[in-house]
Formats: sequence, C-alpha cells, structure tokens
Amino acid sequence: MIEIPSDLNPGLVPLAFLLGTWEGAGVSDFPGAEKCNFGQSVTFSHDGRDFLEYHSHSWVLDADGNKVRPLETESGYWRIDKDRKVEVVMVRDQGIVEVWYGELADQKPQIDLATDAVARTAASGPYSGGKRLYGYVKSDLMWVGEKSTPEVPLRPYMSAHLKKVVTPEEVAEMARNLPDMPDDGIAFFR
Repeated sequence: MIEIPSDLNPGLVPLAFLLGTWEGAGVSDFPGAEKCNFGQSVTFSHDGRDFLEYHSHSWVLDADGNKVRPLETESGYWRIDKDRKVEVVMVRDQGIVEVWYGELADQKPQIDLATDAVARTAASGPYSGGKRLYGYVKSDLMWVGEKSTPEVPLRPYMSAHLKKVVTPEEVAEMARNLPDMPDDGIAFFR
C-alpha cells in the first residue's frame, strides 16, 4: 500500500511510492568488472521541500549471502514537474556526478531515466552515460540500470529487487489500526 505523508510537498505526490527504506539483493555484471551478487539499501526521504532525498548503499555478497565489502554508494535529489517529468541529480562514490531526466509512466508507478550530463573526476573509471528503470511492482521496488563507456556500448549492468523496510513505529501504528481480534485466537482462522 502506498501512503502519502501529510507533510509531503504536494508536487511530490506522484513519487510517494518511492518513499521509505528499501532493502534487497541484485546482480552486477559489466565487462571489465567483477560479476557479483550484491545487497542494497535505498532510502527516499523528504523534508517538505520540492524534492526527495536519495541514498543508496550496496555491497558485494558471498555465496551464502554475507556482506563481503562495499560495492557502490550514491546520493542525490529527485524532482518531478506538473507534466510528470522527473529530474535527478546524483553523486557516486567513484567520482561521478550525473544529471538524469525521464518521466513517470502514465497510470503506473514506473520511472524511466537517462543521463543528460556526466562529470567525472580523474580518479573515476571510464563512464559515458546510462539509463535506469524503476518500478513499484506488487509492493516491491525493482530497478535495472544500463551503462556505457567509451569501449562498451549501453548495456544492462545492475538490477535489484527491494522490499520495503518496516520500522517498529510503523508496526505499532499498523497494530493500532487493526480491527478488534477475537479473544480465542482461533476464530481469526475460520
């Protein structure tokens, strides 16, 4: 279920499905880089202004699903205009700054983005642009990323399936809103 916080900037309502902390796993595979499974935690938050704040941390997982080492960190700001056009400014720990443009699909919580501008530090690896698709599917957040370098044409490189993290406060709120339950504990299952 998508909830719209009362203090959310009204212009951000179409992006409300992104709000919260999401965690899950995915796969990373790009020529010249280690192919791996990774874990990821993504948070979209707001403070009442006209943007969502975005933070993503990912880490390499071993065959048993244990954290091995950090993989990638991103942070940025997401905006949407009245025509459902989305813009994102993102900074990555590899020394890359990107401006992304795209749009929210009509009648469904799906966002297609493509880089418009890329700036790299001297220490960053080769990178010339990318595309991303984010979708809210059956209460989960899924995404796939494509990237290109001067040597490799645009191709998928990462994707993940994330589930929303429920805080203890949210669990308490859900419990307060439950209808009265039968005392015998069995009638519920009839």
